[in-house]
Amino acid sequence: MQILDYSHNTLLVLASLLVATMAGFTGFSLTKGLSERSVAHRKILIALAAVALGGGIWSMHFVAMLGLQLPILFYYDAAITLASALIAILVVGCALLILHFWKRTAGTLVLAGVIVGLGVLAMHYLGMSAMELCQALYTPTGIALAVISSCALNTAAFAIAYGQRTQRNIVVGTLFFGFAVFAVHFIAISGADFVAVDNLTEVGPLISNEVMAIAVVLSSFVLCGAFLLTGVTFLAPPELAPLQPEAHLTPSANPLTGPEQDQEQEPQQPTAQPAAPIAAPDEPHTTTTQSQIPYELEGRTLFLDRQEVAAIRAEGHYTHIYTEEDKLFCVWSITEAEKRLGPTRFIKTHRSYLVNPAFVTGFERLKDNGVCYFDIAKLSKVPVSRSRLRAVREMLGV
Repeated sequence: MQILDYSHNTLLVLASLLVATMAGFTGFSLTKGLSERSVAHRKILIALAAVALGGGIWSMHFVAMLGLQLPILFYYDAAITLASALIAILVVGCALLILHFWKRTAGTLVLAGVIVGLGVLAMHYLGMSAMELCQALYTPTGIALAVISSCALNTAAFAIAYGQRTQRNIVVGTLFFGFAVFAVHFIAISGADFVAVDNLTEVGPLISNEVMAIAVVLSSFVLCGAFLLTGVTFLAPPELAPLQPEAHLTPSANPLTGPEQDQEQEPQQPTAQPAAPIAAPDEPHTTTTQSQIPYELEGRTLFLDRQEVAAIRAEGHYTHIYTEEDKLFCVWSITEAEKRLGPTRFIKTHRSYLVNPAFVTGFERLKDNGVCYFDIAKLSKVPVSRSRLRAVREMLGV
């Protein structure tokens, strides 16, 4: 049995890295903020993220395989090739279910990373077994190195992307994931040799490199579209839609000045009655205020006393509520929250934040803005914009 010489097409190697990176970004972006969604919504987004990540692993593998240049003609078994894609999607889906339906700890992050690492290898070796008229030979050392590197690199990627669900962590985790899938493929290839074989072990119909190229281009095209859609959402400002005018604030009571004021107001909506101004502290409050705040959990609407709320942060058209222990999803917009809760307990430190001063444990004055600090589990600090700095300092007495 003669060992075949092989090489790689550099452009296709780089393309495979790009495909893996786009898949990682799409999958990690789809699952951002998922813990605050309803169970049904969570399941749908996990399925989509699993398809993006698993499909990206499969696409990366076969883009790289298109770049594999052997001195013989070989084919792929269509059934085994399809099974390798399904394996990748299923394994990633299991890891995402663990991350989003179990309590997220260091142990679950490691478990999810190891599952994905083993899934990447399962997809790789199953995809390699689909080759016809050519066979890959492996050594125990090469397989062991591939297993260790795959589990370690994918665990690092998931630990970064899920350690803190910030945009920075998602971007860095994406880069780690793309590199992990890319590196594992070529580590496994480097530990393999190729030989020509005469017999066919067909499970399904044979497909040539040309047909495989079409399939890979189509899958990569779908990934590019998903990448662009998630990228637009990822880079969008916190509040895309125009907001309702904060009618309960009179011009003299509104703490906004300068350009930021224009960013936080909506066009005037017709109404039968004019909104009432803020009442003085010793007068009855005439605007609609609520002592409880609704939030969504597992498909149910529950209520939280506003005294338990440390801060409220805008998230698109909705908000996140921070308590001493939890981060909860609320269907109110930041403007609606400010309007309903009234000015006596919360102050708007930034166009995206409402803060309960009772939970502020520290304040730092920066050059022309500031930071409020909290001693709670899910939120350590909140920015204070320049236009709100004076009002916040007065509220805090500093």
